[in-house]
Amino acid sequence: MILIGQYDSPFVRRVAVAMRLYGFEYEHRPWSVFGDAERIAEFNPLRRVPTLVTDDGEALIESAAILDHLDERAGRDRALIPPGGPDRRHALRLCALATGLADKAVSLVYERVIHARGTPSWETRCHDQIGGVLSVLEAERSARPGPWWFGERIGHADIAVGCVLRFVREALPEAYSPTGWPRLSAHAQACEALPAFAAVVQPFHVTPPGN
Repeated sequence: MILIGQYDSPFVRRVAVAMRLYGFEYEHRPWSVFGDAERIAEFNPLRRVPTLVTDDGEALIESAAILDHLDERAGRDRALIPPGGPDRRHALRLCALATGLADKAVSLVYERVIHARGTPSWETRCHDQIGGVLSVLEAERSARPGPWWFGERIGHADIAVGCVLRFVREALPEAYSPTGWPRLSAHAQACEALPAFAAVVQPFHVTPPGN
């Protein structure tokens, strides 16, 4: 398999972490959505990452859809998400909150770096959304004192939250202070201590198109 995208993207990274936890081998192509857009377009017309090219040449897009394929390939007993019921719905909700937070953080980065502007009302809205999600995640993680969100075994919700917290901390330090969210900070540290996370780290950096 081929995983396209840079590891400073929380979406690419969550897929890479899952692949390593599953033990799936893959080739990594760290292509930029700006500098390598045309190469990405050969596999994904949206020119977005992550894109996963399967062994049979099919290109899968969007991290949730990619992980669904990987879960199926791993099998029900090894899948990093509950198979059904309230726990599965809860896990999917947490993943949606984490990736939605990432979307808002990326929007702020683009507003400042790519568009070279600042729209106060838009920035305030994004910060409010980010802060609101962090508050919900902090409360829900505090209510589950186990090593991981759903017990003794790490899952997609844990991975998604861990990846997005690193991204926000590096890309928007004013929006996320580890001391302000102690339970989330502890969760992030536990994630980053795992070999699967440590193996797919890339400091955040964005270069405007044309530079």
